[in-house]
Amino acid sequence: MAFQNLREFLRHLDRTGQLVRVRHPVSVDLEMAEIADRTMKLPGGGPALLFERPVLMDGTESDIPVAINIFGSWRRMAEALGVQSVEEHATRIAELIKPEIPKGLWGKVQLLPKLAELAKVPPRPYKGGRPPCQQVVLREGEFDLTRLPVLKTWPKDGGAFITLPMVVTADPETGVQNIGMYRMQVFGPDSTGMHWQRHKGGASHYRAWKKKRGGKMPVVVAIGGDPATMYTPSAPLPPGIDEYLFGGFLRREPVYTAKALTADLTIPAEAEIVLEGYVDTDEEMAIEGPFGDHTGFYTLEDPYPTFHVTTVTMREDPVYPATLVGRPPVEDVYLGGATERIFLPLARLTIPEIVDYHMPPEGVFHNLVFVSIRKEYPGHAFKVMNGLWGMGLMSLAKVIVVVDEGIDVQNPFEAWWYTLGNIDPERDVRFTRGPVDDLDHSSQLPAFGSKMGIDGTRKWPEEGFVRPWPDMIEMSADVKAKVDQLWTRLGIEPLE
Repeated sequence: MAFQNLREFLRHLDRTGQLVRVRHPVSVDLEMAEIADRTMKLPGGGPALLFERPVLMDGTESDIPVAINIFGSWRRMAEALGVQSVEEHATRIAELIKPEIPKGLWGKVQLLPKLAELAKVPPRPYKGGRPPCQQVVLREGEFDLTRLPVLKTWPKDGGAFITLPMVVTADPETGVQNIGMYRMQVFGPDSTGMHWQRHKGGASHYRAWKKKRGGKMPVVVAIGGDPATMYTPSAPLPPGIDEYLFGGFLRREPVYTAKALTADLTIPAEAEIVLEGYVDTDEEMAIEGPFGDHTGFYTLEDPYPTFHVTTVTMREDPVYPATLVGRPPVEDVYLGGATERIFLPLARLTIPEIVDYHMPPEGVFHNLVFVSIRKEYPGHAFKVMNGLWGMGLMSLAKVIVVVDEGIDVQNPFEAWWYTLGNIDPERDVRFTRGPVDDLDHSSQLPAFGSKMGIDGTRKWPEEGFVRPWPDMIEMSADVKAKVDQLWTRLGIEPLE
C-alpha cells in the first residue's frame, strides 16, 4: 500500500495502534526530545508520537503538531515503504539488475510485467489544480521560521534544528536535481544554516555553482510528504539517480511533483511545508552548531552556508515531521537499516562474492561494517575491503570486518566471536588512510583519517598458515532433531 502523504500514514499508524497522541503541552526546547529519546529506546523502537500542543521557545503554543519517530520500528519502516519487510525491495532490485536476458518467448513474456511496472513509476506533475503544498503562500515579511515548532534536541545545541528535510538543489550545467537530508539550524525569521557535508550531493552542487556561476544558488526545502519519498534523501543513491524516481519504485506508483514558485526546482506536491530561497555562493559562511549528532557526540561549531528563505508555502493545516539523533538506538537505526537491506544487491553487483553485510547501530553505520563472503582465493578478504572502500559512501567506513559465509553478520555477537577467534592481529589486521565522515571527531584531520580492515576468515595454507585449522563446535543433527521434539515439553524458560 502506498501512502499519499504524511497525514494518511499517521492515520494508518493511529488505526493500527502504532501512534501515541500527546495532548499535553510539551516544549520544543529539549522536553520533546527527551520524551522522544526515551520512547525510541523502548523495546522494538517504541511508538510514533504526535505532539498536538507544541510549546515554542517563547512559551506560546503552536497550532502545528509535531510528528516524530514515524520510522522508528521495523514494522513502521516497512509500512512506510509499502511492503511487509524491507527485504522485499532488495529482492525487486536484485531481479531488475540480473544480467541475463530471458530465453524463449515465454521468458520474455514473463519479463513484461517488470518493464510495465518500471514504466509506471517515474515522477509526474500534479494535475489537480493548486498542489496541497501550496495552499498557503507567504512572501517575504509574512513568515517567521521561529514560529515553526522546530526542536532543540540537546542542551549544548547551538539552537533549534530542522532534522527531517528534503533539500532540493540542481547541477548548474545539467539541471539534474539532488535531494538530500541535511540538518538546518534556524538562525532567525528568514534564514537557516545548511549543513551539507562535503561528500554529499548538495555540497557538490554548491561547489559547482561557486565555480561555474557564483552568486545565488536556488534551494528549496520540502518538509513532509509521502513516507517513501521522505525516506529517499537518506538513501545513498548514485549521482544523477532521481530520488523521485526511486520513491516511485518503492511506492510502485509515481511521486506527484509541483514546481517551486520562485525556482526551477520540483518539490513533492504532498509536502507539508516548503521553504524556498537561495544560498549565496559568494557570501562568507556562517558558524553553525554545535549539534548533538547521531554519533552520540556533539559536532562542534563549523562554517557552513546560510540558506536565505524568501517564500514559505504550506498546507492549510500542516504537520511538522522531525527526527531525533543522538546516542543509539534512535530512529535512524531503522532508516539506516532499511538502506542496508535495500542496497545489498547493488553491492553484490560490484562485489559478487559478498553474501551479506551489516552496519550495526553501535557503529553508527560508518564506524563498523561486518561482511560475510564466499572465500575463493588467498587474500580474498582484503580484496573485498578495498572494493568496499572504493564504493560510494562506503568509502567513509572506518572499520571493515570480513568473515566467511555461514556466519550471521546480522548478529554482532556471532561475528565478533568468529573474528576474534580467527585473527592473528599482526597478520590479519591492515591499516590504510582515506576519506572519513565529516562527523568523525576522532580523525587526525577533518574528513581524512585512518581505516582498519580485519580478515576474520579461516586461513588457508596459501596464506602462510601451516598448522591444522580446527572445526567449529556443532551438535550432531540427529541429537538436535531429537531435542527439538522434546524442547516444548521440558518447560525451560528464561529467568526474569
